[in-house]
Amino acid sequence: MCLGITAKVVKIDGQKADVEFDGVTQAVSIAMTPEVKIGEYVMIHAGFAISIIEREQAEETMNLFIEIKKMMEEELRDA
Repeated sequence: MCLGITAKVVKIDGQKADVEFDGVTQAVSIAMTPEVKIGEYVMIHAGFAISIIEREQAEETMNLFIEIKKMMEEELRDA
């Protein structure tokens, strides 16, 4: 099973982009999505932006990951 993370493109430099998710910025390759623009959302897997995602879908997915993170933090705190 593979897991892709949705992130917002905040900077582009050639075939590399900085993407942001939940306050964390990471450099990724956009070789598979060269048409992506700053402000758009992409699905990240293994350091590559593998597809461009519609904003509404991306925000929904990102909110779900943030909610899962909060639940895990609460569970660890209560343990």
